[in-house]
Amino acid sequence: MTHELKTIVQHYEKRQPLGEQAVLATVVALEGSSYRRPGVRMLIFENGDIVGAVSGGCVEKEVLRQAQSVFRSGTSRIMVYDGRYRLGCEGILYILLEVFEPDKAFLSAFWNTVQNRYPFKIKSHYEKKQGDSPDYFTCFHFGEMSFPINQHGKNVEKEFLDFEQEMHPCFQLVIIGAEHDAVQLCKYASLTGWEVTIVANPREEKTAKDFPGIHKLIHSEAETFHLALDEQTAVVVMTHSFAKDLQFLIALREEKGAYIGLLGPIKRREKLFDELLERYPDISEEFIEQIHGPAGIDIGAETPQEIAISVLGEILSVVNDKEPQLLKHKIGKIHG
Repeated sequence: MTHELKTIVQHYEKRQPLGEQAVLATVVALEGSSYRRPGVRMLIFENGDIVGAVSGGCVEKEVLRQAQSVFRSGTSRIMVYDGRYRLGCEGILYILLEVFEPDKAFLSAFWNTVQNRYPFKIKSHYEKKQGDSPDYFTCFHFGEMSFPINQHGKNVEKEFLDFEQEMHPCFQLVIIGAEHDAVQLCKYASLTGWEVTIVANPREEKTAKDFPGIHKLIHSEAETFHLALDEQTAVVVMTHSFAKDLQFLIALREEKGAYIGLLGPIKRREKLFDELLERYPDISEEFIEQIHGPAGIDIGAETPQEIAISVLGEILSVVNDKEPQLLKHKIGKIHG
């Protein structure tokens, strides 16, 4: 969800010079089922423009309507949306509406946290009932520093319910390779909200403009390549060169990320593993086991676009520790 917050803050900063007021809507509690879970947010501007969504589109008009009282009074509100008789998602949403007016210190701390890939926390204080209160509020916690999202006075001594959310660094995908299929994978991953880094050969005349949605372009040979992986980083090695793929695997051999994928058939993967083990017999089993090759889920993908969907599907299943299956065969709730 961090990438959604980034978008909200970016849009707010763009509109700041215009002096427009903004209201942040946060789903703080849920009874039953809903399209999105607690922690999802949207930003509403005075003129009715909306950034983000808190549902599949059925709740947003009511959020916009009820936000008008917050624009007029500056007082935070809990809105209760009962979808049991209106929607297919038989749930009750509790949504906190409050003025979004972060100061410069907040914005500086937010971007420093996001860019350095630090985790952070968000805590909202509210009551589980329809109504207004100047003491409902949300606070962001960056390390030891805490920032409310507006400077309105609040009675922090009041006992309210707390909705606390752990926010992770933005999920990032590192694509090693810059051919046509890498372009499609970059495009689809960025649409998912991931930060995409392309690693291209320095001799290739590639620019960031060649990759829709790219976050960063790195020109590097395998011998000089270094990237520290974390639990929010996936890598797909797809240079279309056996020798280069091997060299990049060697460069990554000490790293532990969320996922490492290899393009190509099983025989190619086994040959790569044999070469890797021959050169580095002490390489850890943990590293070998985190490599997924051939990358992707078997959905009959043929085109570069379909292959991108297949690979992204596998990354999501690995990161979320889910065995792919048709939802119609799943017993119980979609979200555990």
